[in-house]
Amino acid sequence: MTDLQLLQKHEPVVKEPPISRKVVIVGAGDVGASFAYALLQSGISESLVLVDSNDELANGQALDLAHGLPFVPATIVRTGSPDDYADATVIIITAGSKQKPGESRLDLLKRNAGILDQVIDEITAHESHAVIVVTTNPVDVLTHEALKRTGWLRNRIFGSGTVLDSARFRHLIGAHCGVDARSVHASILGEHGDSEVAAWSMTHIAGVAMDDYCPACHKCGNWNQERERIVTNVRESAYHIIDAKGSTCYAIGLALVRIVGAILRNEHSALTVSTMLDGEYGLRDVCLSVPCIVSESGIERIIEGKLTDEEHRALHASASVIGKNILELST
Repeated sequence: MTDLQLLQKHEPVVKEPPISRKVVIVGAGDVGASFAYALLQSGISESLVLVDSNDELANGQALDLAHGLPFVPATIVRTGSPDDYADATVIIITAGSKQKPGESRLDLLKRNAGILDQVIDEITAHESHAVIVVTTNPVDVLTHEALKRTGWLRNRIFGSGTVLDSARFRHLIGAHCGVDARSVHASILGEHGDSEVAAWSMTHIAGVAMDDYCPACHKCGNWNQERERIVTNVRESAYHIIDAKGSTCYAIGLALVRIVGAILRNEHSALTVSTMLDGEYGLRDVCLSVPCIVSESGIERIIEGKLTDEEHRALHASASVIGKNILELST
């Protein structure tokens, strides 16, 4: 009997002690597996459960991860079913169709909405009290769909949003300025997609605004030109990676560990996740990324930063793009 058959044979009899940090990952593809791998190394979850419509894929991923347990903090790793939603602490939804080369995130709308609806219905049927993080693209539209379908309070369901985009932004600024990316404070707001907004007015290094830091640094020949280059690279980086290797998975996996860590550790961390707005930034009934405080309850509060007039208009334009796709989904 093979290891895979042994895993399948014995999986139903796995017994767990009471779990307070149980993470269920819905979707065992590239993103789900990369997140599971990173989460396992972090040691922040007590139980990691993979759920996928392809049982063989889920079993294979769980077995591969389980073979690494001697090298990481103690964690239960196994495959599961919708029954695991009932006592999950956090549910990460990564299930969906892959983005194809040259395809925008918004092109995925119709295909992935159907997948999301099925998962959400199963979660609510099991009366789950988990915090749900949506990662499937287009993440802003599907986060809105999940909230409307459940009727839950907006703090309990949010999207991974632009946490990854903001990390790309910080990386590029840090590389340009010769500064550790962890010392760069910068946010991408709005859609996780082509209309995203670089909030330069909120960007700083060691408390020094970029408009003040860069002239003093004397590295930039033309700072305005460099700003445009950085923003373009942030916006197009996913397309370049997809063209080169078929999908983005490692960085989003790490971004999800950051988000889930904020929930499981009750960190009260400021992250640019996608949330339903109800008057904040002058917007309503649309999900997009703005700075939020994330803790064990999900989104604890939304931070309304002061944007320039240009950034404010760009954020509303981004909301309009998302709103059109929300409307398209409902028709």
